[in-house]
This record gives sequence, C-alpha cells and structure tokens, in this order.
Amino acid sequence: MEEASMPEISRFYGHIVKMIYMDNEQHHKPHVHVYYGDYEASVGIDGELLAGSLPVK
Repeated sequence: MEEASMPEISRFYGHIVKMIYMDNEQHHKPHVHVYYGDYEASVGIDGELLAGSLPVK
C-alpha cells in the first residue's frame, strides 16, 4: 500500500498509528497500522490484532 494512502493519525511514546481506509482486499475490515521501532501490526478498530506483532510492554 502506498504511503500517501495511509495518513498518520497519532504519534505517542514511539508508536505511529496510520489510518487505513481503502484496504478491502487483505483484512476486510476498518483498521490501522501501528509502527513501533522494528515492529509493525495491523489492528482492527475493534482492537483485534489482524497481522504482525507489537511488544508486550
């Protein structure tokens, strides 16, 4: 997915949250991508972890 289609909506404690709004092919539900250091995860707006991982702490 192109960076331009993922507007950044939040940045806190090293986490970057980008909104996904045109991705119906991979996860089939509204979600955000969360980046933290070397970690990346897709998280549904209902809190479900859809892909990737983030550290526990």
